[in-house]
Amino acid sequence: MGRVKITIWFLTAAFLLIVSGLFNLEIIQGRSLRGLGDKNCIRLISQRGSRGRILDCNGLVIAGNKVSYDLMLTPQDYRQQDELVSKVSRILGKDPKELDSVIRRSYSFSSMPVVIASNLKLREAVALGQLRIDYPYITVQANPVRDYPNNKLASHLLGYLGEIDRWRLTKLEDYGYKTKDLVGFGGIEEKYDYYLRDEEGGISFQVDHRGRLVRTLGFKPPVNGKDIELTIDIRVQRIVEDALGGRRGAVVIMNPYSGEIIALASSPGFNPEAFLNKESNTVSRLFRDPASPLINRAISGLYPAGSVFKLVVASAALEGKKINQHSSFLCQGSLRVGRQEFKCWGTHGAQDIIAAMAHSCNVFFYKAGLLAGPLSIHDYALKLGFSHPAGLDIPYEKQGFIPSPLLKKISAFKNWFDGDTANLSIGQGEVLVTPLQVVRMMAAFANNGYLVTPYVTKSIDGKNLSRYHKKPERLNLKPETLSLIREGLRSAVSAPGGTANVLSSVGVSVAGKTGTAQAPPKQSHAWFSGFFPYKEPKFVMVVFLENGGPGYNSCVIAKQIIEAMKAQG
Repeated sequence: MGRVKITIWFLTAAFLLIVSGLFNLEIIQGRSLRGLGDKNCIRLISQRGSRGRILDCNGLVIAGNKVSYDLMLTPQDYRQQDELVSKVSRILGKDPKELDSVIRRSYSFSSMPVVIASNLKLREAVALGQLRIDYPYITVQANPVRDYPNNKLASHLLGYLGEIDRWRLTKLEDYGYKTKDLVGFGGIEEKYDYYLRDEEGGISFQVDHRGRLVRTLGFKPPVNGKDIELTIDIRVQRIVEDALGGRRGAVVIMNPYSGEIIALASSPGFNPEAFLNKESNTVSRLFRDPASPLINRAISGLYPAGSVFKLVVASAALEGKKINQHSSFLCQGSLRVGRQEFKCWGTHGAQDIIAAMAHSCNVFFYKAGLLAGPLSIHDYALKLGFSHPAGLDIPYEKQGFIPSPLLKKISAFKNWFDGDTANLSIGQGEVLVTPLQVVRMMAAFANNGYLVTPYVTKSIDGKNLSRYHKKPERLNLKPETLSLIREGLRSAVSAPGGTANVLSSVGVSVAGKTGTAQAPPKQSHAWFSGFFPYKEPKFVMVVFLENGGPGYNSCVIAKQIIEAMKAQG
């Protein structure tokens, strides 16, 4: 009798345990488990749309899309494995064992097509498509992929595409970004990735517990990304990059009144398609290259300004009434400041502001700078756009640095001396600027006293962005200051002894300033910045050659560019 009671109690407890388990599954967790069940029986084949195109100001495609072909296989119907592998590997020129390994690794659900070969050539796609007659479980699918028809042209401006990294995924997950998504890195591709990226579509299927297709549930068409039109003229961009010829440096050409960037080049460049094709050797070489081809020197390169900075010193001295058009200083080849001898590159004799600009006389600007004072020079440098980003609408622009006695007093550095002012007066010492900042400063003298904010984006999806761009800021420089500096810039080209006289023969009136910035222990950096035509400027430009020697070398590049632009109208 005791054993019977124990058996009854055991069976009762087991029954209650089963009932409570069913209650938990059906009532408590029923909704969530049904959801999981639905997910397990529904499969999705995604379809990508086309990424938005990037166009130049004339509607020419700088970054577009091309068709790529993928070979897909439906595992549930997979038969004649050895025969198929042999034929496919022969067409693709691959080892059959490698292809067989890819097939075995590629799928996790037997009813869903999987990609076993991608980026097929058209010839390969056609040959594989013919195999479908005998092997209906394979198919060739066309997909849009990014295309850069001009190879390296404007590579730093455009940026490149790559698989999303963890940092970006953390920031962008709430905006629909997922693991393995392709996103922009640098340039327009990164700045406007949200507009350029397509919206994924696809086909949903219901499958049974064995993964076999039951029925098609629905289709959502993919949505293409938005096209972006730039202010860049690809013809001028090509002229600029051809003139640089792979030398390390940068060129920027801009509308001096609006800030529209017409060409922006950094050299050496890179081919963005190397990142798309996952050419690991090519990509690793780009990162290891001592010439740093991935750095956009036009906006991220920081360099001593050299003599192009003399426009800041002239502005500070003239506006502060420390000098005027009649002021003249004697250049005997050097100037002693304290215990140190500061040299000039020549012996120029008596120099006024216009002659000193034309000859780039260091002695004149040492004296003008000492009269103006370092605080005034610092303030006018900031006023003319240095020491903070120019505001260009692509990422990774650097702000540069302009030293000041006040900064030294609140830091651990030594006190400020007159020798520091002398160095500052010719753009040396601790001065660091970007080529974009230099061209922005020059634009203020081309447009009679307005500081523009440069931009490269003209429209998105056909909607003009002009109302969103920052309006030019009036600098309130005196008309006499602007007139004298402009006349000095013109003399640098037109006067026989002008440092930019090589540009006098280009067939258009040019005004500008050269610069030779010391960069020991290497060769000096070469600068030229100017505008043309002189009386009614349409273009302002900067040409920078990293360790390129004297400023004359940049003038030669500028001459090639202007002559080619003139030849093409």
